Amino acid sequence: MYFCTKFFEMTGNRTFTMIKPDAVENGHIGAILEKINSAGFKIIAMKYTQLSRRDARRFYDIHKERPFFEELVDFMTRGPIVSAILEKENAVEDFRALIGATNPQEAAEGTIRKLYAKDIGENAIHGSDSDENALIEGSFHFSGREIYGS
Repeated sequence: MYFCTKFFEMTGNRTFTMIKPDAVENGHIGAILEKINSAGFKIIAMKYTQLSRRDARRFYDIHKERPFFEELVDFMTRGPIVSAILEKENAVEDFRALIGATNPQEAAEGTIRKLYAKDIGENAIHGSDSDENALIEGSFHFSGREIYGS
């Protein structure tokens, strides 16, 4: 897989996120972006797009053997998403804390998932779980010329 060097140079200070179709459908883009900005993250790449079934299958390939895979692909392709690369010191860990647990019933008060997610399946937002996955996921969605920042 191709990794854009602009993203790689800042690994550790960058993470990837997607505002998922449920949050887009429910009109939460602005509120979620405000939470991200207020938490000190700088948006260095962002786009409003819709995943094809092929791209959703490729992006979630790690889950292909799991029983929820087809349901996940259906969900992620049913409407538009907002994908973004974020920059901040300790980006992955801080962003995971900001979004909260995958299950919104278990998420801490004030986290994005507690505020905007419906359930474990429609959980409003994705955040990379490691520096390595942030690089892979960011490179999947953005070319080097689409990434701005330091």
